[in-house]
Amino acid sequence: MLNYAIIFLIVAVIAAVLGFGGIAGTAATIAKVLFVVFLVLFLVSFFKGRRKP
Repeated sequence: MLNYAIIFLIVAVIAAVLGFGGIAGTAATIAKVLFVVFLVLFLVSFFKGRRKP
């Protein structure tokens, strides 16, 4: 999941440098959403995976 967020972020940066504003904005939004989803899933698995001794 984090890999996809990084890929979309790179695509957004390259598109912004080349002047494709619409594509850059869309790719940046997708990267933000994927990062938030990754962060939520990470936190859920972190707290759910802890076992009490």
